[in-house]
Amino acid sequence: MQWIQKEFNQLTARELYTLLRERVNVFVVEQNCPYPEIDDYDQDSTHLYLEDDGEVAAYCRLLPHDTIYHEASIGRILVKNKFRKQGYAKELMKKALRIMIEDWGESEIKLHAQSHLQNFYGQYGFKTITDEYLDDGILHVDMILQTKKK
Repeated sequence: MQWIQKEFNQLTARELYTLLRERVNVFVVEQNCPYPEIDDYDQDSTHLYLEDDGEVAAYCRLLPHDTIYHEASIGRILVKNKFRKQGYAKELMKKALRIMIEDWGESEIKLHAQSHLQNFYGQYGFKTITDEYLDDGILHVDMILQTKKK
């Protein structure tokens, strides 16, 4: 298994196709949420993923501040079904936060999180900043991490 970090313009056509397919499989098919998965933010993102013999096991996209939100953000966080319950989500979050805090120097990171994952993100210091709201039929909250870098 290998962790890969690439900017949009570094991805090959095959890599991009594979990442988008996995996102659609999880967020549109598995969660039964028909929505526009390709949203014009991928081009401004750093794509972080764990690959196992050409298969995406875990993925997220990292966006600098003033892209989607005023704050930097982590989105499209997923672990493919057959790789779940093996600690990859925790590894993914640690790597994502290290990049954003240590490499990018971000002082705030925002998540648009599914409500049932608040405790998971809370263990990394994220605080819920909104009431629950429905987004594509799933309860969500917004969460913020205030880092020590300012």
